[in-house]
Amino acid sequence: MVAQTAPRFSATVQALQARFGERVSTSPAVREHHGKDESYFPYAPPDAVVFVQSTAEVSEIVRLCARHKTPVIAYGTGTSLEGHILAINGGICVDLSGMNKILRVNPEDLDATVEAGVTRKTLNNYIKDTGLFFPIDPGADASLGGMASTRASGTNAVRYGTMRENVLGLTVVLADGRVIRTARRAKKSAAGYDLTRLFVGSEGTLGVITEVTLRLYGIPEQISSAVCAFPSVKAAVDTVISIIQSGIPIARVELLGAGLMDAVNKFSKLDHTVAPTLMFEFHGTKNYVAEQVEAVEALAKDQGGANFRWAHTMEERNKLWQARHDAYFASLQTRPGARAVSTDVCVPISRLAECIVATEKDMAAASMPIHILGHVGDGNFHLIMLIDPNNPKELDESHAINERLVHRALALDGTCTGEHGVGIGKLDFLVAEMGDAISVMRAIKKTLDPDNIMNPGKILRMN
Repeated sequence: MVAQTAPRFSATVQALQARFGERVSTSPAVREHHGKDESYFPYAPPDAVVFVQSTAEVSEIVRLCARHKTPVIAYGTGTSLEGHILAINGGICVDLSGMNKILRVNPEDLDATVEAGVTRKTLNNYIKDTGLFFPIDPGADASLGGMASTRASGTNAVRYGTMRENVLGLTVVLADGRVIRTARRAKKSAAGYDLTRLFVGSEGTLGVITEVTLRLYGIPEQISSAVCAFPSVKAAVDTVISIIQSGIPIARVELLGAGLMDAVNKFSKLDHTVAPTLMFEFHGTKNYVAEQVEAVEALAKDQGGANFRWAHTMEERNKLWQARHDAYFASLQTRPGARAVSTDVCVPISRLAECIVATEKDMAAASMPIHILGHVGDGNFHLIMLIDPNNPKELDESHAINERLVHRALALDGTCTGEHGVGIGKLDFLVAEMGDAISVMRAIKKTLDPDNIMNPGKILRMN
């Protein structure tokens, strides 16, 4: 629980209550729920939560907040990992979960337009009979508006890319309440600035995303998944590097350390070998998948990989990948009562083994359990550091490990975050990564949001 403070923007709250009635909540429980995410940061509840139903309502709320210079924080499902939705300056939380309509699906054009509150699983369930699917799959069943806002990724990124490559256009409410559409449905355009890419990954700091047009893909003729154990994390990673550099178009390749594999076995009731492990998936025609499998098995064998264990049926594959998505929760079970400090970096694939081997030394010397996992096919990996929330020394130690990890990645020409985003957790790291480009980002922010009301305190420090 978090101590409830007096609202800082009572005039705004009263105006919203007069307009939206019971859809404006100042309940301590509702505010607290909307003032926390999956990160370890202290709760920071908003002054009120408004449950919206349309782009027009979001526009009206933002116009009112702009008049009162009240912060606006967009909320989808609350699954972010860097404090993105925390109301650190108070303000109004705009809950978009009620904007959950799938507006149109265009099978001939391989695209769909949805409201921001639609989740990825809802979309895929809706379109499954069309023979299409949407491949971006972060661990949580996140809202598609939130996924666009944080430039989300997932296990399929090595084959299908991230939200950056798969968002065709957006409807956005700007800081003054104006509503813009960033692009048409054409697969490419050379018309003006690429506003879609500007708002994808902006974490709600430039506007509120209310509709998303997405690229869809045909469900492959053949899908095969497998698990393979290795004698070391380095051997597993070297296998991945060889796969990517050989040009094999693998759909997924995920790394789990031995400790995390043990936790996943127990949490998801599996019985895989407890060792550094790669999870693979192959998409394509039957013959093409067979060729991929043969090549990958040979490369794995060269690095001491044990025999592949296959998930043949859809049920087996779903169970395997759900276990991977549940790895975060599985890790928490290894230290009951702990909170997870989760971080991620991404480096060029050729430098991945170097980065992970150095990171393993930090893991071995740490006083708390640390698990490693990642979407290693694109050079992205995560640490889950399990700290005692009542032990400040462990929190400080986790921060030091994270800082060394990020600077290690930057030294290898990588990035401070491959998919979690900046939020409040990586403000300083973004400065270290981007250098003078930060001034350009601040200029954009000041132009679009001169009063700094859109999710203030995230990505950039404006003072």
